[in-house]
Amino acid sequence: MTPRQAATLSAVVDTIVPADEHPSGTEAGVLDYLAGQFDRDLAGLRPYYAAGLDAVEAEARERDGAAFPELPPARREALLQALEAGETRVPWPFDAAVFVDTVVGHVMEGFYGDPGNGGNRDAVSWRMIGFEAER
Repeated sequence: MTPRQAATLSAVVDTIVPADEHPSGTEAGVLDYLAGQFDRDLAGLRPYYAAGLDAVEAEARERDGAAFPELPPARREALLQALEAGETRVPWPFDAAVFVDTVVGHVMEGFYGDPGNGGNRDAVSWRMIGFEAER
């Protein structure tokens, strides 16, 4: 993943799970989860993610004249919602809505999954929802 793609992914993760009284997706370790998965189960999706993140970046530049990570949170959210609805303004190598849905699913895995998989740092999301794992 290029540095630009990594920055876009980080901004996408924090748009999907923004910080509030609880940590954001990146603060909760979602990027660590994804990095581990890209070396294992999601290795075959690396090119898909790279192309999708490039397309998200192109959409941001087309719509707002700035890189996706530089957009205010409300603009990032609006852009992802438009893509999720299939509303694109630049050519995509595949269905934008499917890409967004895929990323949202993986972000949720990293945020709510077992901390042993690299995400959900310190079981932050489990504490947030009141889940206590048996020891």
